[in-house]
Amino acid sequence: MSDLLTLSAEARERAGKGASRAIRREGRVPAVIYGDSKDPEPIHVEERELMKLLHTGHFMNSLVEVDLGGAKSKTLPKDVQFHPVSDRPIHVDFLRIGAGATITLDIPVSFVNHEESPGLKRGGVLNVVRHELELTCPPDNIPSEIVIELDGLEVGDSVHISQIDLPEGVTSAIDDRDFTIAGVVAPSALKRADSEDEEGEGEEGEGEEGEEEVGAADVPTTAQGSGDDESGED
Repeated sequence: MSDLLTLSAEARERAGKGASRAIRREGRVPAVIYGDSKDPEPIHVEERELMKLLHTGHFMNSLVEVDLGGAKSKTLPKDVQFHPVSDRPIHVDFLRIGAGATITLDIPVSFVNHEESPGLKRGGVLNVVRHELELTCPPDNIPSEIVIELDGLEVGDSVHISQIDLPEGVTSAIDDRDFTIAGVVAPSALKRADSEDEEGEGEEGEGEEGEEEVGAADVPTTAQGSGDDESGED
């Protein structure tokens, strides 16, 4: 399960570009908490503390508990805006998560037991169709990743969403089809070799048929010549 991240915040009393620039000069980042049928709360957070969470690599897929003067709100980061030149965060949107709510996230996929796949051991290639899965999760059970085992996969085999045991309460947001996540395919070199073998077999077959046709054509010619000789003798 993904860890619950925490972030301290202060209320933002003034809005507007000028006020936001002033906040950034103090080393803080303007933000807003919205959702759950409540009024938006303009806040600001410490930039260094925010950067630490961003560097975890799973900030956008984690619940963040925002502590606003002792009042704690469970939120989900929905958007982070960065400065186009300095790449520093300049604004953050947090979605407030109410009791009993579910959330839809893109959860990364990881693959294990490559050495247990006969197809990969014979030179096959793992073709990953989806590096992330769009999943609907309860806020208190967000998986940090979905691990897929490759045991027993042969060349030509595929892994579909129906084959994955998702955590309790977690479902696929795409429920109208059994989509492919990954598959083991033959490498291009092997495909070319197979294609050349098939072409070679086809050419050999054509040559044999040609020889049979020539031999069959020689028979009536020889028979016709024999008939002419007999006629001349008569």
